[in-house]
This record gives sequence, structure tokens and C-alpha cells, in this order.
Amino acid sequence: MDAVRRRAWLVVACALLAAACAGVLAPMAFSALSTGGAVATDTEAMRARRQAERLGVPSPDLLLTVSQRPGGEREASVRDSATAMTETLAGQRDVKAVWSAQTTGDTWLRSKDGRTLLVAVRLKGTDKERKQAAPAVVAAARSAVPRMQVEPSGEVWANREIDETIERDLSRAELLAAPVLFVVLVFAYGSVVSALLPVVVAALAIGCTIPVLGLLAQVVDVSRVAVNAASAIGFGLAVDYSLFLLARVREETSRGGDLHTALAAARRSSGRSVAFSAAAVTVCLATALLVPVPMLRALSLAGTIVTVLAALVALTVLPACLRLLGPRAQAWDPLARWRRARTGDGSRFWHRTTTTVTARPLLAGGLAVLLLALLAAPFTHAQLGIVDERTLPSSAPAAAAAERVRAEFTAPPERLLTVVVTGPQATDGAPAYGDRLARVPGITGVHVARVAPSAEAVVLLAATAAAPGTPEADSVVRKVRQTPAPGSVAVGGRAAEVLDTADAVRGALPRCLLLLAVGLLALLGAFTRTLVAPLKALLVAAASLGASLGALVVLFQDGHGNAVLGHFTATGTLDASTLLFVLFIALALSVDYEVFLLGRIREEYDHCGDNRTSIIEGVARTGRLMTSAAAAVAISTAAMATSHVALLKFIGIGVALGALVDAVLVRGVLVPAVMAALGPANWWAPARTRSPLLITTPVKKGGS
Repeated sequence: MDAVRRRAWLVVACALLAAACAGVLAPMAFSALSTGGAVATDTEAMRARRQAERLGVPSPDLLLTVSQRPGGEREASVRDSATAMTETLAGQRDVKAVWSAQTTGDTWLRSKDGRTLLVAVRLKGTDKERKQAAPAVVAAARSAVPRMQVEPSGEVWANREIDETIERDLSRAELLAAPVLFVVLVFAYGSVVSALLPVVVAALAIGCTIPVLGLLAQVVDVSRVAVNAASAIGFGLAVDYSLFLLARVREETSRGGDLHTALAAARRSSGRSVAFSAAAVTVCLATALLVPVPMLRALSLAGTIVTVLAALVALTVLPACLRLLGPRAQAWDPLARWRRARTGDGSRFWHRTTTTVTARPLLAGGLAVLLLALLAAPFTHAQLGIVDERTLPSSAPAAAAAERVRAEFTAPPERLLTVVVTGPQATDGAPAYGDRLARVPGITGVHVARVAPSAEAVVLLAATAAAPGTPEADSVVRKVRQTPAPGSVAVGGRAAEVLDTADAVRGALPRCLLLLAVGLLALLGAFTRTLVAPLKALLVAAASLGASLGALVVLFQDGHGNAVLGHFTATGTLDASTLLFVLFIALALSVDYEVFLLGRIREEYDHCGDNRTSIIEGVARTGRLMTSAAAAVAISTAAMATSHVALLKFIGIGVALGALVDAVLVRGVLVPAVMAALGPANWWAPARTRSPLLITTPVKKGGS
């Protein structure tokens, strides 16, 4: 026993050392992370952007509107101020290019009434460096024209304000959720001491993930949003793994076994489920690497790393803590007076519910499928887009300035298509080609931005009437690309980037889903030793995801969530990267719950040989655990709905809905109904020989 305690102390000491190293390395890791990355790479729109920049027509990072202050000077002073600002910014070390109506003759940079001018700025460096340089550039612009009103907008400025708002809102959400979450954990774990254990697991897993992400950022683009992803996934899995392991330990000790025997039994049963769950969740998240969107790939990397670490910590550090704490791990239960059952006991509610469901499986399953189908129906008209300043409240400075540009200027930069034509006939055929573009429905004007005879290239700017991300804008981009040109054509601009990103996501999804299906079927087949149960798991997971995603379309794309989630701007689209991120997290949680449920049901079936009894007992033993874990995840993520950023609201509500729908409706009703209807076919496999799971300890029947 002394040797066991020494090993436990050694494990805890190594964990503390790892936490200390992670804390030291975290600031350097954060500094290596980038921002942005929502646009798909290696698309026609991105090629057009790079070609245009090489030819001297860059896309602006920063837009500065110059106008008179109320009661200001004559209109001519605005033109003089724009010229002075352009000259000042041209000398800034962080500015790569700056242009205005005075320097280019572009009338689109002048407002409809001529009283406001637009100065466009292209900054040097990476996305992160441009965002850091933006405040100094804006300050220099305002200093150059102190009597004028200067309002910044543009992609870099919007991303900066979004990041700052998210950081503040996440801190507030954590403070709001912490008290409620701790009560839920105390209720689920049965003591204050035990409720702190998943916090330890999550802190270690997430803390050690950050330096790894910082290291990966040296070779690949890793967004800072990946840290938020790691936090959400790491906490959810830490609660699940800790809760199921602790429940099994208490279940074994309640039969009179000592702590050492109970930990060994938990390792053989719940420990095996944790290992398979981590492998399945890793498969779910790793498939996102096939989507050519840098932000989504960063989220995938963060999710896979934190999943592996959460399982490793739960299987090593948690048992060591339990050995050192002994009976003190169950100390101080402030809810003991109201508690009807303890962690590890069967649930009377879920026992009765599952008994009813399995008695009429076709009726219960049919009603569950109907409800899920109704929830999923709106997803059929989902429209993919890219996040922009409209994710901020309309009163935010960046959002208000961008809206002013859209309202006052004939051709806002976000509605310009950059058309790059290359080839021997490009320069000679440019005038006629421009005339053809001007006749394309939805194009309101065409300017020749640059003619480069030496490079056999010409750059045209085509203004569109439709906002990026709308079906009308997508149609215009496709028609422009189909218009006969005097050479090779690459079409870029915000609308083209949105369209290409959505197409890239749709194009990658079949490969993702195929790899996902193969990986999960193999893992769940090895876990359950059957072919039918894994197929059933994939089908019910798809139903669960469809319901969650359909609800998100109604709430955020269609804007019906304004009344309950606080006011936000419904853009008519859903950010492609964020949508897939929520989808993969919800799928990971679904698979996580499925592994623990199937593992317990299979264990009961190997002991009793009766399909219905094993389903009832399996759900009764895991139902409370799954709903408690889902409630913890839902509370921690739903607190994001208090954010002023619609993107953060979307992530929080999406993950919360996915967890609750799956844990309650799917695992509590649909899965038992389907398994009861299938009967012994659940456990069919070719040439299967009946062999028990690694669990050999008898299990008591009936709820407590």
C-alpha cells in the first residue's frame, strides 16, 4: 500500500510540474497564435487577391472615412484633409500602400453627396501584425487631420474589435456560469471535494494544450480562437471522464470492495470507455483537417490535442488523486439533505422512462424521430457565409462605421469584385471585356484599376448591387466568371471569397463524412463487438446533429433568436467555419455519450443475456450521469449567449443545444427505442463468439 501511495504522489508531482511548465510557456504560446483565417485557402478568389496585389491593386485592410465634424469647415477642406492624411500614412513604416480618390481618381472612394471621402490602407506583415499595427495607423491618421472626423472600419479593424469584445465577454460569461456550474457539479459528484476533480482534469488538459498549440503555430497557422475551442472541448470531456470513472468507483465501493479494487474495476470498465471515447472524439475532430479553412483546421488541432490530454489526465492523475484522498474524496456534501441517490446509483426516473419507452419502442421512437425531423427541417435552407463586423452589435464603432460606408458610398469596397485578366490579349481586349462585364446582371459599374502591358495583365474592379454572402451575390460572381474574357481570368473580392469558402466546405464534406463514418464504425465495432450497434449510433448521431443545426438556422440565420438571446444582426448567413466547428463538437459529444451508454448496455447484456433488461439497466445506470454532464456543458457554453458578439452566442447556444438534445432526447428516448425494436439483432456480428467485456464484477439489477 505504501508503494501504491508513493506512485500516486509521483503522478501528482509530475502533473504539478507539467502545469508549472505550461504556465511559464503559455504567454509565449499566446504570442505565437494568429488571428483570422476564416477564408478558404487555394481558391480562385485568393489567387485573384495575390495576383492583383502583385500588380499594384491590393485589397484594403483598413478603411478610413474622412468627413467634417458637425459645424465644420467648407467641403474643399475634406479633400485637402484626405490628401494630407494619405501623404502622412504613406510614410508610416507599417503601411504598405495607401490610396484615395485624390491619388487614383477613383470616384467610388467619394460618397454620393461628396462630403465624405474614403482612404484605403494596406498594412504590412501577417494578420496578427496588421491587427497590432492598426491602432497606431489610425492614431497617425487622426493626428494628420485633427479638425476632421476620422472613422476606421475594414477587415483588420473589425477583427480587432471582435477579438477584444470576445475576450471581455468570455470573462463575464465565466463569472456568470461559475456559481451555477459548481452547484451542478456538486450535485452530480456528490461532494465538494469530488466536484473539484474535473476542474483539475480540465485545467491540466487545457493548460498543457496551449504550449503545444504555440509550438504548432511555428509551422502552421493557428488562430487564437483555438484556445477557446480547447477550453470548451476540454472541460466537457473532463466532466464526462471524471464523472463516469468516479461513479464506477463509488458503485464498486458500495458493494463492500476497498478503494484499490474499486479503482481497478473502474479502470477495466469506465477506463476502457474513456480510451475508446477519446479515440472516437479524436476521429470526429481530426476529420475537420480536410477542410481547407485555416481557422477550422486550428480548431481541429486544438480539439484533438485537448481530447488526448483529457483522457490521459483522467486515466492517470484522477486515480492518483482518489488514492491520496481516500474517503475524503466523498467529503462535504452540502446537498445531502435533498439527495435521493448518490453518484454511481441507478436512477429511478431513467429506469421508469426506459421501461416505458422499451415497452412501446415503435411509438416512442417514431415520436422522437418526428420531433427531431421537425427541428432539422430549417437546415435545408442554410446559407453559408464568412464572419464580418456585423457579428458585433450595430452600436459598436466598427459596425457603425462599416454601415455608414455601405449607406453613403455607391460602391463600398466589400461589394467590389477584383477581376484579374492575364494573357497576350489581356491589355488590348480589356475595354471590350469591361463593357461585357458592365452588362452582367447585378453589376453596377466597372473600372479599369491597372493595366500592365509588361506583365500581360489587367485588373478591373466591378461593383455589385448585392451584399456578399447572399444568393444574388453568388449568382453575380458565377456570371462574371462565365463571361468570355481575352485571357485567363481570376475573380476575387469579398463576395467571391464567401462563395469559394462555402464551395470549399461543401466540397470537403463528403470526404470528411466518409472518413468519419469509416473511423467511427471501426472504433465502435471494436468497442461493442458488433456491426449493428455502430450503424445505429451513426444514424442517431446524424438525427441529433440535424436537430441542433436546424434550430441554429432558425435562431441566427433567420433572426428569430433576437427576442430571447439579445439583439444581434441577422445577416442571413451562418459563418462556415463556426458552423462546422459547432457540428464537430456536437458530434464529438454525441459519440462520447454513445460510447459510455453502449459500453454499459453491452456489459449488462453480457451478464444477463436479455436485450430489454440490459437496455433498461444500462440507461438507468448512465442516464443521470449523461444528463449531469450535458447540463454542465450546457451551462458553461450557454453563458456565452450573454456576449455582445453574435458569433460567440452562436457557438454557446449551438454546443449547449447539441449536448442537451443528445443526452436527453436521443440517448434517453431514441436510442433505447431503436435498440428495443432491434432486439437481439443489436449484438449480431459475423462469426461472433460470445465473450464478456473486460468487466467480470456482477451488477445489481434495478434502480435504487
